[in-house]
Amino acid sequence: MNYQETIDDHLKILSLCRTQIVEFCQQAVDMCTEVYRNQKHLYLCGNGGSAADATHIVGELVGRLRQDRIPFPATCMGADFATMTAISNDYGYDKIFAREVTAKMRPKDVLWCLSTSGNSANIIAAINEARKINEVKIIGMSGQNGGKMKDLCDICLCVPNTFSDRIQEIHQLSYHLICQGVEEYLLKKDC
Repeated sequence: MNYQETIDDHLKILSLCRTQIVEFCQQAVDMCTEVYRNQKHLYLCGNGGSAADATHIVGELVGRLRQDRIPFPATCMGADFATMTAISNDYGYDKIFAREVTAKMRPKDVLWCLSTSGNSANIIAAINEARKINEVKIIGMSGQNGGKMKDLCDICLCVPNTFSDRIQEIHQLSYHLICQGVEEYLLKKDC
């Protein structure tokens, strides 16, 4: 394995979508800070590595990223294995997030979805279910051209690559920037 080549590949992808990342992150920070100013809730979902990223984001928001502060409300859907397996068994795996959306989300909440393909059936089902709730905003993070989810989200970062690991590396940078932006903004506003 050529490690330098891999790092160069990462930097090339980052360079290709740098402007898109900056614009996306600012829009996501605006959506998330609005949620918290309105005392609403942020929900996240993803599969596999994207599920791990969703729980990572929740940890940064409920815990802290850089500064001591009040916790910001965020929940990772699918993280409760008893609920996830019950829904999967009774309704099918494609419904695991949609059922939680119906049970938990309220008007003006935000749903943040991660899918490297943008075509995960359970993510699409969650987005479609969230669209039935008034004034819910949807943040998407995907790869390539965004797949089916791109046009269903209010904003969607589409990392121009086909490999999940490269896509997730850019997602991780982006969500850390978003969490930092939310933290800095809300600390200034004493929310």
